[in-house]
Amino acid sequence: MQERRKISRWQINKPASIKLEGAVAFADCLLKDINFKGMQIVLSLRFTVDSYIKFNLKLSEEYSLECEAWVAWHKYVEGYNIYGFYFTRLKDSDKEKIYKYVYQSVPEEIAKQLKGNFVVKERGENMEDRRIFQRFNIRFPVKLLDLNNGQEVIAETSDISAKGMGLWSKQGIVENTPLEAWLRIPDKGEPLYTRGNVIWSRPEGASGYRLGIGLEKADLTGLSRILRA
Repeated sequence: MQERRKISRWQINKPASIKLEGAVAFADCLLKDINFKGMQIVLSLRFTVDSYIKFNLKLSEEYSLECEAWVAWHKYVEGYNIYGFYFTRLKDSDKEKIYKYVYQSVPEEIAKQLKGNFVVKERGENMEDRRIFQRFNIRFPVKLLDLNNGQEVIAETSDISAKGMGLWSKQGIVENTPLEAWLRIPDKGEPLYTRGNVIWSRPEGASGYRLGIGLEKADLTGLSRILRA
């Protein structure tokens, strides 16, 4: 219950407008709900699920936000596109704007939160939708650094999500070992750096090992770069 309270959504159901990075005009939309982690929005524009977008969200004449978000899910209902966005960057000043907007526009939602009457999550419309952490079968070389003994290990990814990755390596690593990792992504950029721990390790074939790595924090920006490569 405590976790649900942290991510309760304010039900808005009011018109807003959105302008994508590089666009010259705003597009009308309906803001169904919002919190500091994400929002649910209805509009005519089409976005690719599991993609990363930057946009300006105009809540009202008084409040406008500069957002970066992950498109977590999409539904098409009666000619309208409904999306779940997960914020990957939201400034503290914009969080304050959201709170002030909710307080002024739908004060009963703030009252609900203060009283502990939190909105029940709707099936398939959770801002923490599990599809955010969907695993993608992608193969990239990766260099690991065992932080316990300083040993470098060369491996290859078998699958990747925003929260972890599966690896194949010729060297085994003990479970619960803290790691630093550098993924070599074929996009001419610098290796993608991340940190995590070995969740599980098991032999694979005659001379290899499968490893499950849990990342310290969800890296949606990094995953977006991987999917674009």
